[in-house]
Amino acid sequence: MSGEIYMAAVGALAYEKRLQIISNNLANSNTVGYKQDHGRFRILDLSALPEGSTQNGVPLNPAQTELFWNQFNVYTDHTSGSLKNTGNDFDLALVGQGFFCVQTQDGIHYTRKGDFTLDENGVLVTRNGWPVMGESGEISVDSEEDPNQHKKFSVDEEGNITVDGNQVDSLRLVDFPKPYKLTKVGEALFKPTDSGRGEVQAENVRVSQGFIELSNVDAVKMMTEMIEVLRGYESYQKIIRSVDEVNSKAINEIGQMT
Repeated sequence: MSGEIYMAAVGALAYEKRLQIISNNLANSNTVGYKQDHGRFRILDLSALPEGSTQNGVPLNPAQTELFWNQFNVYTDHTSGSLKNTGNDFDLALVGQGFFCVQTQDGIHYTRKGDFTLDENGVLVTRNGWPVMGESGEISVDSEEDPNQHKKFSVDEEGNITVDGNQVDSLRLVDFPKPYKLTKVGEALFKPTDSGRGEVQAENVRVSQGFIELSNVDAVKMMTEMIEVLRGYESYQKIIRSVDEVNSKAINEIGQMT
């Protein structure tokens, strides 16, 4: 493959990855607590790298430029989404930086998706049935005398939980050092990456009961970006076709001359 076609193909691949990210953002624009992703890539000029630079421990040289010129990665935008008033006592939103803790089969995961509910045992859970964690463990709201009779459930701005006026627990609210080293695991849940630092107590965060945090996806902006990416992808396709036509013409002319 010629260098021109290779570079155009790598550029088209980067745009294809961006298109996948944008499509996923748009698909989750109405998902409570969803955080949008962005893609970015940079071109490496090996001639500008310090002597002895390596890629995965292997020394680099200018002849390898086409192998490593493009680095693509995805990062998550953790800015807060707008709040929506639902009037549901079990809907909780965080104002500020922090996460709810959720007990899953793979351990504690973290989320901003606060559209909670009660399971058949009166335990506060996510829509997928994972228990929401308080400082003392799972949070139970049911009456001991009558499991089918739910008591008055209230959460203040500090995350303190009261049932019929009696404090029973406090929400376990945590945060992580910046920049966040968190990985998405689906269902608007996150877990720390292997290299990520551990959780710390969330500060300067408030709980709003009866509200949910909406996705931070700007659908109009995403649609505009999608059009831009599609045009860029088409431009790379045209470059590949043009270079291929030039090469084919050159080969045919050389064949006729011989």
